[in-house]
Amino acid sequence: MEIRQDDLTNPAVHALLEEHMEGMRALSPPESVFALDLDALRDPSITFWSAWEGPQLVGIGALRELDAGHAEIKSMRTPNALRRRGAGRAMLEHIIAVARERGYQRLSLETGPQEGFSAAHNLYLAAGFVDTGPFGDYPANPFSRFLTLDLSIPSIAIGAQAYSS
Repeated sequence: MEIRQDDLTNPAVHALLEEHMEGMRALSPPESVFALDLDALRDPSITFWSAWEGPQLVGIGALRELDAGHAEIKSMRTPNALRRRGAGRAMLEHIIAVARERGYQRLSLETGPQEGFSAAHNLYLAAGFVDTGPFGDYPANPFSRFLTLDLSIPSIAIGAQAYSS
């Protein structure tokens, strides 16, 4: 699997972002969908990656700087048809590594609390994320679950693989 910084021009990436938005809209009311669209992901504070197995797109993810010590994971997604192959874990490990390299002290994310997000919850919890309250500009609401990872912890284990900073 190859993870590379992406310029958001590939139609396969566009299609996966649309699948991501549709999934968020199906599980949450419109005012509680905080997924970023294609234009918002082009913001200079965001770095976006795509994961590939040969010519096949197997995942996406982004990192948004909130301030010098705090970043947020955005747009983590694997295609519905290609789940449970390790792309999500690989992307999360990549994003955590980049966050550590950039010197962030904390890495946070917002996701839904519903059952449809349980695979994501399990992935983030296995990586050491813990529940926290709203951060940044997010409002407290019943359709959001906020998680954070203290990056001062020197290593984490995700599934069977270990990652050290």
